[in-house]
Amino acid sequence: MEMNIRDHWDRLSPATQQWLSDNPGCQILPRTMAETICQESGTRADCDQHGQATLSSEDLDFLHAGAKGPPALPELRFFDAIQPGEGS
Repeated sequence: MEMNIRDHWDRLSPATQQWLSDNPGCQILPRTMAETICQESGTRADCDQHGQATLSSEDLDFLHAGAKGPPALPELRFFDAIQPGEGS
């Protein structure tokens, strides 16, 4: 596929995410699933003559790891330069 499932995970419907999570060993997506992912993510896939799409090794690794989407950014914390009780 031209797309990367991990990059488009948040654009996929919960039903599609669940299907992918339930089938992490699926190396070739059935035609209906390939079409659904393309429609939901707004991308194109390289499909064979049957409309099936092969997942990349990165996609398979992502699905095997639990398909949680891109890692969240760390929370930024700001600290005052003066601690309470110091200065006036």
